Amino acid sequence: MSTNAVVMATGGEPTPWLEKAQTLGVEYGAKIIGALLVLLVGMWLAKMVTKGIVKLMEKRKVDPTLISFCSSLLSVTMQIFVIVAALEKLDIKTTSFIAILGAAGLAIGLALQGSLANFAAGVLMIIFKPFKVGDFIEAGGTMGSVLEIGIFTTILKSPDNKKIIIPNAGVTGGNITNFNANGTRRVDLTAGISYGDDIDKAKAAINAVLAADARILKDPAPTVAVVAMADSSVNFVVRPWVKCADYWDVYFGATEAIKKKFDAEDITIPFPQRDVHIYEHKEA
Repeated sequence: MSTNAVVMATGGEPTPWLEKAQTLGVEYGAKIIGALLVLLVGMWLAKMVTKGIVKLMEKRKVDPTLISFCSSLLSVTMQIFVIVAALEKLDIKTTSFIAILGAAGLAIGLALQGSLANFAAGVLMIIFKPFKVGDFIEAGGTMGSVLEIGIFTTILKSPDNKKIIIPNAGVTGGNITNFNANGTRRVDLTAGISYGDDIDKAKAAINAVLAADARILKDPAPTVAVVAMADSSVNFVVRPWVKCADYWDVYFGATEAIKKKFDAEDITIPFPQRDVHIYEHKEA
């Protein structure tokens, strides 16, 4: 048995390698614990600071679109700083690490061009504000109410309550139709009467329906005019203006009210029909 083993077995002085292990354990153990504390406390502080800034922005009535975007960006940025501080606690040279990370970031950036394009598109939407949270829009080949504008994606809620996630580049890469931007919308309806009915009587009936609906705006005034003499009917365009929130209620309500008014006034709503004439051919 070696001398060192004997010393350890007899409870004497610890061996040099054990002393070194103990020293390293104390030194690096303290650093690891310190790094973990920095990481845990830093992440908690980042979360609390983000929440505090969000509440402050909400109190100042900042645009919800800007609040959502800034909170996401701030959270990610603070988390990166916390991770770098934790690495510093472990005596990892972050300057070299950042240089390596930068080189890796360039390679990753080239591989993730789509994600960077989405980020840039998100920034542009925040700057130019083609729409805001709560607006009803058509973009990226779909329609819905804007729930959130994030760093990389825009989230919509469709009229049938589906959650639609669109990459920001897909939103800005095409036409954007904002149905709420001007505060009012025009409802486009068509009403047809038969050729045997009185046009002035039908027009007066439609105007009476529109005048009775308080949701329809007086300015601009509704348009009721003959637009076509179709195969089976004389067609009116009916174009009242409403607030955006009332669009669908007026669309459905006015259609039903016009039908009932026509019935009450004995105005005929035609349907496609065809007269067939049969001729008998007599042989000589």
